[in-house]
Amino acid sequence: MLFEDRQDAGRRLSVLLRRYRDENPIVLGLPRGGVPVAYEVARALEAHLDVLVVRKIGAPGFPEYGIGAIAEGGAVYVSRGAVRELGLTEEAIAAVAEREGVELQRRVRRYRGDRELPDLSRRTVILVDDGVATGGTMRAAVKAVRERNPARLVVAAPVVAFQTAAALLPEVDDLVYVEAPEDFIAVGVWYKTFGQTSDEEVVACLEKARRAEVGLSEPGSPADPWAEEWIEGKDGDDPPDDSRAGGREVSIPVGRLFLSGYLGVPPGAEGIVVFAHGSGSSRRSPRNQYVAGVLRESGLATLLMDLLTPEEAGGAGGEATRFDVDLLARRLVAATRWLGSQAETARLVTGYFGASTGAAAALVAAAAAPDQVRAVVSRGGRPDLAGEGALAVVRAPTLLVVGGRDEPVIEANRAALALIPGEKHLVVVPGASHLFEEPGTLEAVARLAADWFARFLRPAREAEARA
Repeated sequence: MLFEDRQDAGRRLSVLLRRYRDENPIVLGLPRGGVPVAYEVARALEAHLDVLVVRKIGAPGFPEYGIGAIAEGGAVYVSRGAVRELGLTEEAIAAVAEREGVELQRRVRRYRGDRELPDLSRRTVILVDDGVATGGTMRAAVKAVRERNPARLVVAAPVVAFQTAAALLPEVDDLVYVEAPEDFIAVGVWYKTFGQTSDEEVVACLEKARRAEVGLSEPGSPADPWAEEWIEGKDGDDPPDDSRAGGREVSIPVGRLFLSGYLGVPPGAEGIVVFAHGSGSSRRSPRNQYVAGVLRESGLATLLMDLLTPEEAGGAGGEATRFDVDLLARRLVAATRWLGSQAETARLVTGYFGASTGAAAALVAAAAAPDQVRAVVSRGGRPDLAGEGALAVVRAPTLLVVGGRDEPVIEANRAALALIPGEKHLVVVPGASHLFEEPGTLEAVARLAADWFARFLRPAREAEARA
């Protein structure tokens, strides 16, 4: 099941929580994304809405990888497995937690001002987030609420990773969700629209909920402020993307062939990232679509395309064609030139995101078109398949991201990294396998990619404008 947005997800989730309506519950949203979901739950249950502020604790030197979380009031959850895997000391963890605590207190003041967290003792408390991946932040929230002696503690989210649901269930009185997929990938995959929630949106939800509790409404609005929000939620949201990948379908000429793709260009984009999928995959890859969505949220355009025709991918000799790195690279270069000929994308600086064998094709294409390609990111890639000759002339800054459990590919990436002469970096994501299927690991890849492309695509665009 796909949710249209957080409002839709909250309405569907609230149906499953109606049995708690007569218990006069307190609904606590986890900022930021959990608050719009929690608002819909509180609306349906006619319950008090507030926030419980929680901050992820990232690994020292690798903040994208969450090893735990801290909640207001001082409750801390740390994954002992992650600590063992990374060899972290208590001192290092405490230092990161202290830094995150500063931002946590800023958000508490921003969202609640001088108000205290409501008295939770002997009350039914429903903790709500927009999705639960590894469960680190939710576990910190559960610990914080347990310390306040609730009568019943319910955790609710539209989507929860299956393995996380199984681990979390013994820690709460009830766990309510709409979906608990085994192939979770990332929270954003389960939403058609999944933009970042701002501080202003969080505060607006809380203010509307307070108005509803005391029966107030603004002049000219419906008598029921909850109804006002229902109308705003229906009419005020951005329209959903034309496809799961975002953007519009395009047909890209490559010689005598035409390859299918999805082109998404957010307003004000300065760069565009072309995706090169691995063997056996396509523009419909849910993992690449998720990463592309994160990049668009950060202001970058994206092009997800099929590097092979359906006949090439599935016909006789398809396997050999899928592993023809030079062929795939030539088509990437052709697509880059096509983007340069389109009014919508002609001035955008280009980067490549490659997965598996697509990473090798991206590096070969970057070596062949050094003036057009300004950055490359590889996810679980085989850059060694690009060949020593191509790797030795890659000028584009290159980020190689590999799963910590993908040991053979780690060694291949290290060998390839040594051959690339320009700016380069290898990041090993702890606990991740080759496909980054583990909850939270694909989010880490997406954030790493967004930061890398933001660093190397946007400055290049600004330099061109000044020249």
